[in-house]
Amino acid sequence: MPSVKQVQVTFDCTEPQRVGRFWCEVLGYVEPTPPEGFATWEDVDRSLPPEDQGRWYACEDPTGVGPRLFFQRVPEGKVVKNRVHLDVRVGTGLVGHERVAALEAECSRLVALGGTRVRLMLADEQNESCLVMQDVEGNEFCLD
Repeated sequence: MPSVKQVQVTFDCTEPQRVGRFWCEVLGYVEPTPPEGFATWEDVDRSLPPEDQGRWYACEDPTGVGPRLFFQRVPEGKVVKNRVHLDVRVGTGLVGHERVAALEAECSRLVALGGTRVRLMLADEQNESCLVMQDVEGNEFCLD
């Protein structure tokens, strides 16, 4: 049985480009190269029928290591907690006050981009501290 070689993470959202650009800033991702014959993705979007314009957005890890992210427009808004979320690993190897300081610094940067701080979960006997946030459309993620 062949193994999976690549993974794409897909977000349902109402404004794919807005949400996608937020995640580009969070993760240092970039837009892929537009298809041949188009100078920009905006040119690609303008070539689509009006009902399909702004329907999706994609970005990728410039190093090729991380998964591609895909954002697709859906008619319904977010209603309940995500069943899957991303952990943004900003405190790896840090403990105690150093870890919390790193989480808080990244939280401040992401709030300036439109993210929302939800709560700090302090370390216990089993887990290190993490900070729960929401992206620009309310999708939960953790600074870990």
